[in-house]
Amino acid sequence: MEKTAGPGTEPVIEVVDLSKSFGDLHVLKGANLEVIQGENLAVLGKSGSGKSVLIKLMVGLLKPDQGSIRILGQEVSTLGRKELDALRLRIGFSFQNSALYDSMSVYENLSFPLTMNVKNLSRKEVNLAVAEALEAVGLADKGKQMPSDLSGGQRKRIGIARTLILKPEIILYDEPTSGLDPVTCTEINELINEVQQRYNTSSIIITHDLTCAKNTAQRVAMLLDGTFPKVGTFEEVFTTHDPHIRDFYNYNFIE
Repeated sequence: MEKTAGPGTEPVIEVVDLSKSFGDLHVLKGANLEVIQGENLAVLGKSGSGKSVLIKLMVGLLKPDQGSIRILGQEVSTLGRKELDALRLRIGFSFQNSALYDSMSVYENLSFPLTMNVKNLSRKEVNLAVAEALEAVGLADKGKQMPSDLSGGQRKRIGIARTLILKPEIILYDEPTSGLDPVTCTEINELINEVQQRYNTSSIIITHDLTCAKNTAQRVAMLLDGTFPKVGTFEEVFTTHDPHIRDFYNYNFIE
């Protein structure tokens, strides 16, 4: 599926001079980044480069040592518990391992976050929301199945459906194609694009998979040594003589 640029011009995520250390380990060192409304932005970097730390800072699980993160106009580090919980409801997180409850059916996995976070919904409203989310990921007939009955790709799709159930404005994808075969990777990439177009979401896609980044993201950001030295289209970032970026490309990219 062809990528489409998001319609917005305003940033929904603004990272300014962000630093975070753990003892003598300096993970982020004055990083700057923004995500524009309606775009998919892929964040690339080797293991240990700080991608997961960045996400935890964005949702308030960690506090920055320096700098700021503004999401949907709110400074994350200054929010109280209720304000932070309200902001998190506007942000969907798609976990690398899908994080489904094995003891719950697919329907129960999807309805659980909805009934926990949105009060006074009728059973009909819950059913309609679950049906819409399942239809959006192409698994309309899987509601009664258990996660153990699903393939790896189907579990990824159900994980994305559970993210969509609360209609988030921003989605954070954590390694969405990790552990999947090439055909299923292509299907997940297409689904990410479909979600963007259908729900007008703004997304950060954390990935090692350069094919995923190339096929889903309007822009990519290369995280190196605690900062983002290159942000742009896939071609702009990897048309470079920087040996660190070239090495990352040569090691990770499969046409």
